[in-house]
Amino acid sequence: MARTITHYRDFWPYYLQEHAKPATRRLHYAGTALTFLFLALAIHSGGWWWLALPLAGYGFAWGAHFGVEKNRPATFTYPLWSLASDYRMFFLWLTGRLGPHLKRAGVAA
Repeated sequence: MARTITHYRDFWPYYLQEHAKPATRRLHYAGTALTFLFLALAIHSGGWWWLALPLAGYGFAWGAHFGVEKNRPATFTYPLWSLASDYRMFFLWLTGRLGPHLKRAGVAA
């Protein structure tokens, strides 16, 4: 049985290892970017855009895990840490600072 992670500092490298393939990360970035667009639309227009928000984020992410990475999404076990880590990974990538994190986690950038 896999060990349970009890500290976020231990979860972050695990999260990055679960996103080892660049295609997985790219799909995550697309879904995360769409969540910002859909959030703006939901705030402005309401309605079904609120439903589109989690569908975009989780749809792209889960598609990446099942279709590309061939692993089980960490959000099933660690939902809040996974959500926070998704945005952390997105903003680190967006600002060009993800590489050192991937390296420390043993993932090729």
